[in-house]
Amino acid sequence: MTTHTTRMLILGSGPAGLSAAIYGARAGMAPIVVQGIQPGGQLTTTTDVENYPGFREVIQGPWLMEEMQAQAEHVGTRLMYDTIVEVDLSRRPFRLIGDGGDVYEGETLVIATGAQARWLGLDSEELLKGKGVSACATCDGFFYRGKKVAVIGGGNTAVEEALYLTNHSDEVTLIHRRDSLRAEKILQERLFANDKIKVLWNKGVECFIDGGGTAGLVGIELRDTVSGALSTIDVAGGFVAIGHHPATELFRGHIDLDDDHYIAVETGSTRTSVAGVFACGDVMDKVYRQAITAAGTGCMAALDAERFLAEVEFEEMREAAE
Repeated sequence: MTTHTTRMLILGSGPAGLSAAIYGARAGMAPIVVQGIQPGGQLTTTTDVENYPGFREVIQGPWLMEEMQAQAEHVGTRLMYDTIVEVDLSRRPFRLIGDGGDVYEGETLVIATGAQARWLGLDSEELLKGKGVSACATCDGFFYRGKKVAVIGGGNTAVEEALYLTNHSDEVTLIHRRDSLRAEKILQERLFANDKIKVLWNKGVECFIDGGGTAGLVGIELRDTVSGALSTIDVAGGFVAIGHHPATELFRGHIDLDDDHYIAVETGSTRTSVAGVFACGDVMDKVYRQAITAAGTGCMAALDAERFLAEVEFEEMREAAE
């Protein structure tokens, strides 16, 4: 068992965690990033990225994360390939234990463990992810300009995704398993008032239809949840919008979470309910969930952590002088 110590310990290696590492390293905090079960975060499973600033051409998600990782290491970050299984946030330095027994101690802790989209769990869905099937209209809607698209879900996220997609498509279909939506009334009113959107009630996705070769998604087979009858709609894009799972299980009982199990932070900051612990990226953001906003909050977390340590060290120095 080895103990690793640092002034700033970062859990998670997506855009939020690596941005925090870059800023923390440049501030002389010698951060350690524990990468977790998916090094690089969700962008490592994303192919075309067209909305990250600084690149005129489409770039690949895995390449972008490799570049972020290389930049973080270049400025002095240590990256550890480990998965944390136990945390102790009751005192500083905070203590985290990896599944192999290694111990990580940080004077500050930045949580950037992210969130995962909920999927339907279909084999056809897995086969066509990135080939017409997506869980983020804001990320991928632009690729379906002028094409027929569908959104699966009935909550706020699904309605917001459908409304957003009307910026790119004149034929948006919302597919819902029930005969009424769970979304807020104001969102429903906007949805029903938009003539680019039609709703298919009492329909569940049976499978996503592969056009073969490079065609990708060409349609969705639906099953009526009342009669059991099968039907098919032709679409080029299918957006699954049934919610997200924030990766916060490890921190339940140790830190305040909101009603949706995201880490609760002070408005306008990344400070959590535990002094010296900060949260950034999708683990605390259930609204935007973009790589660029995750990177921005990663920067905020590093600056918040640096200021916290400066205040603590100033108080300790003042007390020692008295």
